[in-house]
Amino acid sequence: MSSQRLRLWLERDRRGAGYRLRDAATGDPVPWEDERIRVIAVAGVSFRADAVADASFDPGARLALLREPGNEHDPNAVAVWNEARTLQAGYVPRDVAPDLDGSEQAVSLWRAGEGLRVLIAPRDAWIGRPRR
Repeated sequence: MSSQRLRLWLERDRRGAGYRLRDAATGDPVPWEDERIRVIAVAGVSFRADAVADASFDPGARLALLREPGNEHDPNAVAVWNEARTLQAGYVPRDVAPDLDGSEQAVSLWRAGEGLRVLIAPRDAWIGRPRR
């Protein structure tokens, strides 16, 4: 079995709310359920609505995933921050966080109302983003 580097292209949604995924090599759509990636709804964004509204969480923005082993509610907690690590949007859902190894990269895909969807991909994946 060949282990080729994952190459994704972010394609603007027709409604302008966010991005869909395409395989950069073939142009085929990549569903959010693809086993090579995770697309998650960030948990706890309703507590940080002002932060999530910041441009640093706009669709296409790179984000930081930070482990919180000292978190009193969940030792597996992984926080979702903007790339500069100045604003926190929330957390990776509790059922997904234990599966992450800490090497992943994250990109904001979709923001609607108080919701934020984030792409989590392997560190070596190439993610092409349209110019803003």
